[in-house]
Amino acid sequence: MIKFFRKIRQRLLSENKFSKYLLYAIGEIILVVIGILIALQINNWNERQKDLAKEQLILKQLQKEYTSNLKQLDEKILMRNEGLVACNTLLDKIDHPQSINAIEFYKALWQIARDPTFDPIENDIIGTEKLRLIQNQELVELLSNWSSEVFQVQELELQYQKYRTETIFPCITRLGIMRNVNDILWKDGYTPTEALDKTYNYKFSIEPTKKDVDLKEVLNDVELEGIVSMVITFNQMTNMQSQTLRDRINNMLQIIENEIDK
Repeated sequence: MIKFFRKIRQRLLSENKFSKYLLYAIGEIILVVIGILIALQINNWNERQKDLAKEQLILKQLQKEYTSNLKQLDEKILMRNEGLVACNTLLDKIDHPQSINAIEFYKALWQIARDPTFDPIENDIIGTEKLRLIQNQELVELLSNWSSEVFQVQELELQYQKYRTETIFPCITRLGIMRNVNDILWKDGYTPTEALDKTYNYKFSIEPTKKDVDLKEVLNDVELEGIVSMVITFNQMTNMQSQTLRDRINNMLQIIENEIDK
């Protein structure tokens, strides 16, 4: 092809047809430019297809991670809701000590002493070139805000951890019922809500304390009553934030589902 065009140029020059040669040269330049532009378009299209393929992989990775995060978050919300039910049970026993049931009381105490903490899967997308590959800007914004929103939930969880360690456990220990609480927990088998294998039932024999425990006196403890009310506040506040986080996850999963293989 190049030899063909060269022969045409040489023939035009030899025939002193300069004007035709000039027009031909311009035409040849235009053809070359068009060829370059077409090649660039093809190259850009190929790169675009590669980016789209990479985006699909990222979206599927995010879908898997945030589905797992949602499952874990729901478990933590459930644990706090169980704690709220336990608090209502304890307050009812405090208000009506004559109806006390030791097993029910000890189980409720354990439920308010649990420590539900959300520890989501951390992806490697934010702050990297991968984020650029995601075309949906609403999803990009949700991903960018994710860490700070998780932190708000975890901050409340850390406050509860501190309260649990410094106040709840010392109170139960002071009342002389910690052994009984753990005995009731394990004697008939226990499967934690957050257990990795929920089919396994854990059993262990501790035996209750041999000391006399007057539960009516325990129920009359002013610190215990205050602790129960504070646990309600902690669980309610953390679940409010967790529900907002749950809505964020569901929104992300919906967007991701719409973007996958679009």
